[in-house]
Amino acid sequence: MKRPDFLIPYEAIEFRKITFVTMKSAHFILALSILALASPFAYASDPSPLQDFCVAINDPKDGVFVNGKFCRDPKLAKADDFYYSGLNVPRNTSNPVGSTVTPVNVAQILGLNTLGISLARIDFAPNGGLNPPHTHPRATEILLVVEGTLYVGFVTSNTDNRLITKVLYPGDVFVFPQGLVHFQFNVGNTNAVAFAGLSSQNPGVITIANAVFGSNPPINPDLLVKAFQLDKNVVKNLQSNFWGPNN
Repeated sequence: MKRPDFLIPYEAIEFRKITFVTMKSAHFILALSILALASPFAYASDPSPLQDFCVAINDPKDGVFVNGKFCRDPKLAKADDFYYSGLNVPRNTSNPVGSTVTPVNVAQILGLNTLGISLARIDFAPNGGLNPPHTHPRATEILLVVEGTLYVGFVTSNTDNRLITKVLYPGDVFVFPQGLVHFQFNVGNTNAVAFAGLSSQNPGVITIANAVFGSNPPINPDLLVKAFQLDKNVVKNLQSNFWGPNN
């Protein structure tokens, strides 16, 4: 039988109180530590810079490593570090999907490093030029149509998977939220051109068909048969096609 508290010595009672408070404090500190460790992952993919700029360099000599790139000494920065020319030139769209993406990110403009923004020109062939369904894992995209007529859209995440679409004309703007599958399709009989702004210096792109059927090494066909409910010969045929990027 448990001994009543009034029969327990005063020192033992105080020890229990101290132990209880100490355990509660330890749990609080542990929870706070977990939140502190998790908090950086809640921010945008490109953190705000703490300096005016950080011109990227490929050679680490005399550089400082910041956000994926080494930085040149700011005193050595020049105008060409922030410059790109040629987005006025139409691109060749003679490829299987009938579109070409010309990216302007930190790989083309070294001065974009740490600035959290990039740009792309997209050219579409007439009558069905397509920028296939894809995602940008690190960026939201805002698209401006300057020529032609585009049918664009994105699909919301599970479980709704709702398709949101719009037909765009020159001067129209449309936004694709970060990470969602989206596309652009030329429904006109002339060339189409659009410019996209992206909220990352390196937004990344995952073209769905390329990733699923053109991975290296290939995904096990049995897995894709079950996932897509397709005949195995169809899956193997899709995997045997050339899945090249449109940029």
